[in-house]
Amino acid sequence: MSARLARAFAERRPALVTFVTAGDPTPEATGAILDALVDGGADVIELGMPFTDPMADGPAIQAANIRSLAAGTRTADILKIATAFRERHPDVPLVLMGYANPMLRRSPGWFAEAAAAAGVDGVICVDIPPEEDDALGPELRARGIDPIRLATPTTNSARLPQVLDGASGFLYYVSVAGITGLQQAAQGSIDQAVARLKASTDLPIAVGFGVRTPEQAAAIGKVADGVVVGSAIVELVATHGADAPAAVRTYVQSLSEALASTRKALS
Repeated sequence: MSARLARAFAERRPALVTFVTAGDPTPEATGAILDALVDGGADVIELGMPFTDPMADGPAIQAANIRSLAAGTRTADILKIATAFRERHPDVPLVLMGYANPMLRRSPGWFAEAAAAAGVDGVICVDIPPEEDDALGPELRARGIDPIRLATPTTNSARLPQVLDGASGFLYYVSVAGITGLQQAAQGSIDQAVARLKASTDLPIAVGFGVRTPEQAAAIGKVADGVVVGSAIVELVATHGADAPAAVRTYVQSLSEALASTRKALS
């Protein structure tokens, strides 16, 4: 695990993991929005790579992808945003999240090298299953980047070892069997799922999909090592555009304050 991610999850409180789409509303505006996430108290930043067919994402993040691509965002812009972020925030973990096509189009070695040069700590590739780890995983590991895997409510005990094999950084638990942003899982089901996952791995467990309110984040933080919030932040960007940083900072601060008083369960 990267040192930055290890520190983020070493606290006795759950980590706040926040997501925005790179280049939304424009590549030039993303840096200030990332700074607002950090100022608000985010512990880990997920930077979404816009893609034409984001099949795991709901309407809010789909629209963010469209806005970003319409603004002309390219992979080079995303890496430039990441590099500038790392220069401003040398200690904050940065994770790229996206789909295989933009990551593999040139070559997995090129992408891993570019991500490492930009100071990226981890990569979440939604549509590369564990069985196809060779497509990107070895190149990431060779450069000290964590391949972060997803588990879902349908990941049963027979499947889980395959998901965990080669995973590092943290395990992202997708709490609903669906797309981002629209549904909220029952707290009881999250409690049971996190307990089951913790029995199988020492990796930190971060829970996402459908998390919107400070109260919901705090409840999840009592059992998980991290709470992921994405669509609600992306919706603020949709509403405020380049003026989003103030609203994003205030909202993220409300989440951070809720988690600050929450003691996560021991692994």
